[in-house]
Amino acid sequence: MDFKRRLEERSNEAWEKYIPNLSVDCVVFGFHDAQLKVLVIKVKDKDVWQLPGSYVLKKENLNEAAIRILFERTGASDIYLQQFRVFGDLNRNQGFFDELSDDIWNKQRFITIGFYALVDYTQVNLVEDEFSEVCEWKSLDELPVLMMDHREILDTALITLRRQLNYKPIGYNLLPEKFTMPELQKLYEIILDKKLNRGNFYRKILRYDILEKLDEIRKGGAHKAPDLYRFDVNKYQLALKKGLNEGW
Repeated sequence: MDFKRRLEERSNEAWEKYIPNLSVDCVVFGFHDAQLKVLVIKVKDKDVWQLPGSYVLKKENLNEAAIRILFERTGASDIYLQQFRVFGDLNRNQGFFDELSDDIWNKQRFITIGFYALVDYTQVNLVEDEFSEVCEWKSLDELPVLMMDHREILDTALITLRRQLNYKPIGYNLLPEKFTMPELQKLYEIILDKKLNRGNFYRKILRYDILEKLDEIRKGGAHKAPDLYRFDVNKYQLALKKGLNEGW
């Protein structure tokens, strides 16, 4: 069954299940091989990709919808989720559903709520559905063509993440439980898209008092084995609520 037929067959069910004219789109960031990666989905029977997204059930809060959508796509439940903007331009569809009749659910005008999520790359089990061929991670420099306004949504999420890095801690959901200080610095540099002074970074991140130094080292390599750290979860959560006082 082709893409158009699938949408037409699911239309009546969608009118019954979901809130009209409202959707959720998620930008899912992961960190792997010293690269910040984004989860994207190839649309079945189309030479185009999209962000993970869906519609809001009639008896569902927005955050619940975003959590459900991400769980269905990744199997991940321990995620950092942040609502960042509403996208509601008149022509968001950009002709993507022109081949459908005007009463089909997907062809209606939708305002979408943008969320970004930070997930542990190693804890994700990617899942395709009947409307998708491939669900995979792409680095920022290898992103494919995205449907509708999804590239704008992704770019806005990245800008928001960079801004929020100035007053919120980032890393707990992106790094493994134990990590080195150079690994944490590399994550910050990739998100901010700039180099950070090693000494200044170490002093500032330790001053935030959200890390716990372990009595362990990262073995292997030609250089001196670096110390391992992990986040103090309670202090990290408190910093998320109260914010940090310094920017990068």
